[in-house]
Amino acid sequence: MKRRTHLLAAVAATALLAAGCSNDDSKAADDGSGDGGGDAVTIGFITKFPVDFYDTMVDAAKAWDADEAGAEVLFAQGKSGTDDEGEIAAIQSFVTQQVDAIVITPTSPNVQDDLQKAVDAGIVVILVDNDIPDWDAKTSVVATDNKAGGELAGQWLAENLPDGAQIAVLQGVLGNPSLEDRVTGMKDALGDAAEVVAETPTDCDQTKGLDAAQDILTAHPDIDGIYAACGPPLLGALEAIDAIGKSGKLVTVGFDASPDELAAIGDGTESGSVAQFPDKMGSMGVQAAFDAINGKDVPPTIDTGTEMVTSDNVDQFQ
Repeated sequence: MKRRTHLLAAVAATALLAAGCSNDDSKAADDGSGDGGGDAVTIGFITKFPVDFYDTMVDAAKAWDADEAGAEVLFAQGKSGTDDEGEIAAIQSFVTQQVDAIVITPTSPNVQDDLQKAVDAGIVVILVDNDIPDWDAKTSVVATDNKAGGELAGQWLAENLPDGAQIAVLQGVLGNPSLEDRVTGMKDALGDAAEVVAETPTDCDQTKGLDAAQDILTAHPDIDGIYAACGPPLLGALEAIDAIGKSGKLVTVGFDASPDELAAIGDGTESGSVAQFPDKMGSMGVQAAFDAINGKDVPPTIDTGTEMVTSDNVDQFQ
């Protein structure tokens, strides 16, 4: 296990702040635990950007008992779901700090080269929430089975849309395998139960979801439903639907079951959402990193599960 000097830590912290990331919330290591004073395992935890989903993940990682395990967890975060540069800066900073492992929700495969440099430096890499499918140097992927989650949504839509229905799809980030799996899975399960008349990328951004939904509703005023590959654009779509006086009248399904989505499901303005379990991703991600550092066998994939949330069971998630 590697020791970090105070100088390196200070330099790395400066680099993180310059990149729009922060490690101020890191948990201090218990120098009296682990294999000897000052030789605690160090894990860098990087998430995409500050929204409820990733905040929940970070909170769970912080709640993981690092002191008891003899570990220190440092945190960094980008500015958006497409902030490759912010994540790359965080990866480079953690490599400089000589962490033992990096747990990361990768923004895209564009971060792969720097993750490979981390692995080449002897650092374990655990991917969380999103995979980089063609990269073999990762130790494990701790994530939702996104295709299975999409299938859940598609099955529910097929059972709840009227005959001959037309729907639109708000895609996530184009080229992101996990987000694309959510759309592919939905379409596979939907089959010929409805026609997809529009598909628009949103970068999982609420404002882009609003803009896309406005365009779709203008072009297809008689549309029956909207499916979104992530939660924020679906919330934007709900705004657009409300603006034309159709709140609660379209079938609307999101993916994430964020607190705002749960509130919308509870008040009847959103039909349903595929729940992920970001708390499990956070705690199981750091645990997988800790186990790998200590030579334990870690499965190449760890499925954190999905569940369809509707008005019938929303109270169980709030």
